Amino acid sequence: MNEDREIDYDSVGTSDAYVAVAPAELSVALDDALDLQPISIRLQRDLLDNLKALAKLNGLGYQPLIRQVLTRWVDCELKHMLRERAAAAQPQPEVEGEDLHVELRKAA
Repeated sequence: MNEDREIDYDSVGTSDAYVAVAPAELSVALDDALDLQPISIRLQRDLLDNLKALAKLNGLGYQPLIRQVLTRWVDCELKHMLRERAAAAQPQPEVEGEDLHVELRKAA
């Protein structure tokens, strides 16, 4: 391989001459290997355009970006819910008035 040759990575894979639809069994095997479930979702056009722009800026396709966004949100939401449940399970100090607000801010 010629190391001196520069590769234009923005154009790699964009030529129709090298594009083909993957066989269905390969697509199924890939989904199974990555534990992916195809879904259909309706999004506002502006949202989808923004997701595509963000994905391009980050060097991703928009679908992997959407997976990342959803994964991060679900992880954060689950952690938040677990913290709330843990806090609710702990006995609360008997403090009144302004002292209660101070104690709650310290606990957070």
